Amino acid sequence: MPRTPAAPSSRSGAWASVQRTALSKVLVMGVAGVFGLINTRIIIGHFGTGAYAQNGLLATFPSLMPFTDLGIGAVILNTVAGSEDLPRDAVVRRTLTTAVRVLLISSLVIATTGVVLGLLGAWPTLLGEDLMDGGGTTATLCLLVYAAALPLSVGQRVIVGMGRSATQVISTGVVSPALTCMLLIAIVTRLDAGNAVPVMSYLANTLVSLICIVVAWRATRPLLADAMRDVPRLRAVRGVRIIDTAGPQLVQSLVIPIAFQTDRLLLSHLGEDGSLAQYNLAAQLFNLLTQTVAVTGVAMWPHFAKARARGRIESPFAASAAFAALGGALGLLLALLAPWAAGVLSDGAIVLPVALLAANVVNVVIEAAKQPLGMYMTDPAGLRFQMLPVLVLVPMNLALSWALIEPLGSAGPIVGSVLSVIVCQIIPYGLWVRRDLRRRRARAGAPGGAGPSPAPSS
Repeated sequence: MPRTPAAPSSRSGAWASVQRTALSKVLVMGVAGVFGLINTRIIIGHFGTGAYAQNGLLATFPSLMPFTDLGIGAVILNTVAGSEDLPRDAVVRRTLTTAVRVLLISSLVIATTGVVLGLLGAWPTLLGEDLMDGGGTTATLCLLVYAAALPLSVGQRVIVGMGRSATQVISTGVVSPALTCMLLIAIVTRLDAGNAVPVMSYLANTLVSLICIVVAWRATRPLLADAMRDVPRLRAVRGVRIIDTAGPQLVQSLVIPIAFQTDRLLLSHLGEDGSLAQYNLAAQLFNLLTQTVAVTGVAMWPHFAKARARGRIESPFAASAAFAALGGALGLLLALLAPWAAGVLSDGAIVLPVALLAANVVNVVIEAAKQPLGMYMTDPAGLRFQMLPVLVLVPMNLALSWALIEPLGSAGPIVGSVLSVIVCQIIPYGLWVRRDLRRRRARAGAPGGAGPSPAPSS
């Protein structure tokens, strides 16, 4: 069966982007780690442990609301990556206009919710006793800042869609230093800023969106300017259909956090004394790798989207194997260092079991292997297929984690997650990708079928 060859320059370009993204993520994590320690010392030393606890509590809002972009990010990434003439692409322009309109609606809902909860005095009831006096107003202000920055997030999606994931990652490096500067200004001016610390944190994170929107604006001129002008012209400029891509992506953003955020709750109820502390410390260490894997994997998304738009057939299996091998090597290295790191971080109070370290290494390998497969499946058909396995993953992960905590202790939830991902994601994703590659190769080999296939709708 004839096969459409992939352009070597495209493959080398994709791997170069992946390497730059991974190195950028490691660099940014190093910078963030150093400034994070400085910020912790400043907040606790000058504003008190109450301010530190409240800041940690309110900082979880974005992770509790991963659905706020309503799946728009996937639409922008696919459309931008598939464009041949980005600054003047009418389809991309209408897509960005539609995306901003949807994000403005989401922002309005978030802001309204924050104000209503503040006026009703409901924040202490929802967030508990860690709120300081006046913390309700602080929570509302945090949501207002978050809502205001949400439409600006299109800049990050455009940059990633252009294949410049490293730029987006590097921009996140300003957050911790910016927060340090704000805290120092508050100290120098003798402000009683305990309640202002979380707001400063949200303002620092907003800088990422501002930097990325400026970079995207300049790189695609006049695309973003034209798209923004069209936003209020509801009748003259109609939006594009986005539900085919945004809908499945939204479902996943709602479901996946539920699947993997129940581990600590289960250990709290079912685990032995110390198992939750072991899990938390291991997660703190190994999350450095899983976060790097996830961010680096996203760098493959525009590569596969561009290949689809141009009719190239690019298999993700080689990338999946390479990701898994590298993840395994780094995971083993971290597992060797983890006992020493745990002793330093916990002052010898927490010892990480071998089973927990082994489970985390396997988890890194599985997550790494999954990334290129998932990035290949980012057309509407692939995203729709992902929904059912992900929905099955939630109860399966819960049941397995519940059953494995007693025999495996703190390693139980990790092993449950690994098994769930293999059964509900790795295997079905691999079968779907293999079938899709076979279908596309057959179509490319058919008479008159060698030309580029039409870009999928968003």
